[in-house]
Amino acid sequence: MEARILRVVKCGECFTVKSEKSESGVLNKRTLVLQELGGKYEPTYVATVLGSLATIEYNEGDIVIATLKFQAREYNGQMFMDIVAAEVVKK
Repeated sequence: MEARILRVVKCGECFTVKSEKSESGVLNKRTLVLQELGGKYEPTYVATVLGSLATIEYNEGDIVIATLKFQAREYNGQMFMDIVAAEVVKK
């Protein structure tokens, strides 16, 4: 994993989900659309932000430094790709 400088393209609403990994049994979750700096054709990522990072308000156009974690998993014979923003720092 490496830190990347990205622009927030879109920010979803913060909501809670049940989680066995959390002490309280619920976890904050938010979806961010992040794009690498440059033109409009630069790589774009739809990343999930969890926990206290999900409670931070992000605005379109914000510049962030994020560490993205790419995960693949299999479910019912199909493969799915998840991108989790492990660390996000607003600049």
